[in-house]
Amino acid sequence: MRRLEGWKVGSAPSPGGIAALLAVCVLPTFQPSVAFAQTDTIPPGFGSLRRDDITVRFATNEVELQILPLDERVIRLLAPDTYRSLHALLATRQASIDTAAAQAGIRTPTLVMVTFLGVVPQARFTPEDVNILSRGRLYRPLAIVPLAPEWSSLQLEARQQAMALYLFDEGISFREALTVTYRGNSNESWSRAVRLLDQERARVMARAQAERNP
Repeated sequence: MRRLEGWKVGSAPSPGGIAALLAVCVLPTFQPSVAFAQTDTIPPGFGSLRRDDITVRFATNEVELQILPLDERVIRLLAPDTYRSLHALLATRQASIDTAAAQAGIRTPTLVMVTFLGVVPQARFTPEDVNILSRGRLYRPLAIVPLAPEWSSLQLEARQQAMALYLFDEGISFREALTVTYRGNSNESWSRAVRLLDQERARVMARAQAERNP
């Protein structure tokens, strides 16, 4: 079985530690990519979308998958507390992300959070089989940064979950329809998220403008 370089990076926090990270309410020092700064002006703190609005979900006989894009252009449209918690998580794992990206030769990785949830006892999962088809190109994960110790076992009990940050190459467009695939299964529901994101982007810019010019 192929082993991705990012698996070796850093130590994984406990499940309780993950909950604590996601509950952080103070915006830390995670820095968006230069590419983002040059191409987008969405201000943080004005979004209202929920994580469920932009999470791709589907299931096999053994596991349920949840795929959450972490692109700044996407997560800045989430409700402020949700944006801050994801931002905090990325900040705490920044060193691991940077190391994994360097090992994989990615200058500006596209980050995605993937969660596997066990549906049956002793459910097996294959992390590197999560792929994204965008603009006619198939993107495979170039590195993985685990967020839970259960990840290394590649096996879950029913209702047990394992999370990780996936690093893909540049080029995935979350402003267009795309397809997520896993072991012969596929999900094309991102087109609905695209419509929600487009609508919310306009609302965010209007809210920000109203605050600047009350």
